[in-house]
Amino acid sequence: MTQQDFWAEPEKAQGLVLKKKLCIGVIEPIDKIVALLDDGKVLLELGEDDPAGVESDLQEVERKIAEVLDKLEFQLMLGGEHDGKNATVTIVSGAGGVDASDWAEMLLRMYIKWAQKMDYEVQEMDFQKAEEAGIKNAMILVKGPYAYGRLKAEQGVHRLVRISPFDGNARRQTSFASVEVVPEFDDDISVKIEDKDLKVDTYRSSGAGGQHVNKTESAIRITHLPTGIVVTCQAERSQHKNRESAMKTLRSKLYQVELAKREAELAKFYGDRGSVSWGNQIRSYVLQPYQLCKDLRTDIETSDVHGVLDGDLDRYIEGWLKMKKDEKKG
Repeated sequence: MTQQDFWAEPEKAQGLVLKKKLCIGVIEPIDKIVALLDDGKVLLELGEDDPAGVESDLQEVERKIAEVLDKLEFQLMLGGEHDGKNATVTIVSGAGGVDASDWAEMLLRMYIKWAQKMDYEVQEMDFQKAEEAGIKNAMILVKGPYAYGRLKAEQGVHRLVRISPFDGNARRQTSFASVEVVPEFDDDISVKIEDKDLKVDTYRSSGAGGQHVNKTESAIRITHLPTGIVVTCQAERSQHKNRESAMKTLRSKLYQVELAKREAELAKFYGDRGSVSWGNQIRSYVLQPYQLCKDLRTDIETSDVHGVLDGDLDRYIEGWLKMKKDEKKG
């Protein structure tokens, strides 16, 4: 990283920076524990003549060691083959009409807020506004250490119950949106894609605005005909760059499918999401008549629904990872 031409190839450089962060995430906590143990030894020596005089300091050292060990234990739950990678998150509105479109946009905001709290970078890959309110679908790339390892806990259908702001009679409405999470893979992953299997469409970008938006057909939509997987990208001004990004996402999704096939878990991989409607949700967010956010896989719940919608997701992510760890032990 100290070489003058380090940033000559930005994508390669960013990959190395991520690897460095992953290494630091392992080394720093261990170094911290070693330093705390040394502090404890010094305190024990000082306390040989006056144990009561160092008792509170020793308890504080013990507390700090336990805190770092908890963080290390959590990192052990992020030991999957691709857990350290960036994550591509796709949100699609489901049953519930305009409320579902609005709910999908609320989920998008929730994940962006969570990423900001984690000091992750978020890049908008695709954004399709709905006609009346909210979004039809959106795709973001979340960049940071263990982004995929954490966000994979969010894959599935999310259910919202509230008094609809779009209903003149103020009736309670239930709406659904799905979240799909895949890791971002390098360009050199071994997935064979035939040109004849691709349908490529171009269209005008539909982002928030700017001189370039709606003037050129730079946005790309690629359909993989054998699997029906569709990926889109309109993040860049260049059609060529959007195609590169879309192909990278397609390779990632196809690689996941191949992994699932190899492990005889294809149905399970996509079955977690199911249809975007009643009976398939992984989490319910109730705003009326009471307030409750409950994960139906782990039974973790809180009445602070607005806090969750502002990105406080760690209790659910950690709970799901602990559940998966216990399942493997069992």
